Amino acid sequence: MFKITLKAARINANMRQTDAAMEVGVSRDTIRNWETGRSSPKVDQLCKLADLYGVPMDYIFLPTRFTKSEQL
Repeated sequence: MFKITLKAARINANMRQTDAAMEVGVSRDTIRNWETGRSSPKVDQLCKLADLYGVPMDYIFLPTRFTKSEQL
């Protein structure tokens, strides 16, 4: 299955983080945190993003961050 990062989906939709944040009802920092894996959107927010970006929800790859102890 083809996967696209949340950031790539936004860029392909020709949107800025600020625009996406307004449409979803969150802050620009929240969008940035989702794109970098610092936090994850709730399912309903991910649905809104997928609709907004024109990408099926199951095609979106959400990054995750690990601490050094989790990587060992």
